[in-house]
Amino acid sequence: MDRQLIISIGREFGSGGHIIAEDLAKRFNLPLYDHNLLEHIAEEKNVDHEHLRKYEEKPKLKFFTKKVKGHTNSFSEHIFRMQFEYLQKKGDAGESFVVVGRCSEAMLSHNPNLVSVFVLGDVPCKIKRIKEVYGIKTDEEANKMRIRKDMERKLYHNNHCKGKWGDSRNYHISINSSKLGIEKTVDLLEDYIREFMNK
Repeated sequence: MDRQLIISIGREFGSGGHIIAEDLAKRFNLPLYDHNLLEHIAEEKNVDHEHLRKYEEKPKLKFFTKKVKGHTNSFSEHIFRMQFEYLQKKGDAGESFVVVGRCSEAMLSHNPNLVSVFVLGDVPCKIKRIKEVYGIKTDEEANKMRIRKDMERKLYHNNHCKGKWGDSRNYHISINSSKLGIEKTVDLLEDYIREFMNK
């Protein structure tokens, strides 16, 4: 690929956004940054990535957070900054990749080669997927998990970005994966991205 391409995938919990990101990474032959991003950062910083993972994409606890002269004691804030700096360095170096979440649609919006996507879904479809993926028995339990995870993502995102999480105006394209299914959603997004690359 001659031109740089960065694909940012935001997603509702249970929408299949992660598998969509994986499939797009395969189709465009790009590295995927998701949970493994912390492993790359931990390797650079020589720290245990499991310790960092506890605070990944989690909203900071304001009651326990102190900020003095621009410095904070919030682990989630530090991890956000480390992830942002890592991705920005990759982007500024002209590297191509797919990234899941991490406020990437906002933090990398200055890059003209960014395509930002938000994947949503119908609640019954998301509940069904959550039950299948996580081995959850009841719809009620899966729905509680869906609500909790989406709230965490929303709080995390909105704490770090001016634009609101899931607001279609902040993404190039928002798509409901429940309407076409995962594979056809990926097909549609692939066509969109290839058109974007050819403009």
